[in-house]
Amino acid sequence: NAEWTLFDGFKIQATYSKLQELKRQGATRTRLTIEDYVATLTAEYYNFVQQRQRLQNYVSAVELSRERLRIVYERWMIGSLSRLDLLQARVDFNADSAQCLKQRELLASSRIRLHELMAQDSLDVNFTASEDDIDLLALPTFDSLWVQTKENNASMLMAAQNRTLADIELRSVRSRNYPYVKLNGGYGYRTNHYGAGTTLSRNQWSGDVGLTVGFNLYDGKRRSEQRNARLNVKNAELEEYDLTLSLYTDLADLWQAYENNRMLLALEKENVVAARENYAIAHERYLLGDLSGIEMREAQKSLLDAEERILVAEYNTKLCEISLLQLSGGITAYLE
Repeated sequence: NAEWTLFDGFKIQATYSKLQELKRQGATRTRLTIEDYVATLTAEYYNFVQQRQRLQNYVSAVELSRERLRIVYERWMIGSLSRLDLLQARVDFNADSAQCLKQRELLASSRIRLHELMAQDSLDVNFTASEDDIDLLALPTFDSLWVQTKENNASMLMAAQNRTLADIELRSVRSRNYPYVKLNGGYGYRTNHYGAGTTLSRNQWSGDVGLTVGFNLYDGKRRSEQRNARLNVKNAELEEYDLTLSLYTDLADLWQAYENNRMLLALEKENVVAARENYAIAHERYLLGDLSGIEMREAQKSLLDAEERILVAEYNTKLCEISLLQLSGGITAYLE
């Protein structure tokens, strides 16, 4: 006997659609994981660039402090400066050297973290970044980013797929309200053997085919399951709406931070130019003996602080850029 269901209230179609949607949802989850990884790797890469630039600044500061210590020592030898000036210059030199050593440790930690993210077998392999500075990409307007977010954001796609799955589940439950149609077929074989008589044996073949149409008159769980399925559809719609509001808020906050950091970066670029010119003038006056060691140290510290602020502003702007591209589904731009 064999039976084939021809129609069961569109349940077969709903099941097939559900499997197809689950396949697309799996691809979306994979994409979400890849995007998170690319964002983490990109942020750590530019952190490495930032730490390397900071190390270069500290190395320059050590060189400046060494030169100042040499000048103070020669002047102390000839008696034009006191031992207090010499000790202060040595303290400043040692402080800059200690800061430089700490920065080397931070740079090494960032390098190790990069090797870990790239799944390198050995964490001691040297790593060299191809960029000397933190370059910023040209982002579109806020409205364009929001349009891209609604169309390409992986979490938004996941929410839409969850809503689709809830709709399909409702269709599957409702399919039990329809009648079913089944095709039936079968065959049989019978043989009889006789011990005596004119007929010793007889064989008989028989077959049948039919169509069964039925309807479930009572299903105690049908009504409650349909009610729960409708609630799941409503919940999926509300979750998608809530996610839309959340993404818009996050995008607006990140865009505001991005714009502020860009303006701050432009301001810090002007400050570092002024700080370098100020240090050059202070250095000339110091060589002429027209500036004290404390004032020279202040000029040097002002230059180092200006270089540090511009590094922080560049990195913070880059982090905002990475987050904006991740939200709008364009994080793979860093792979091009």
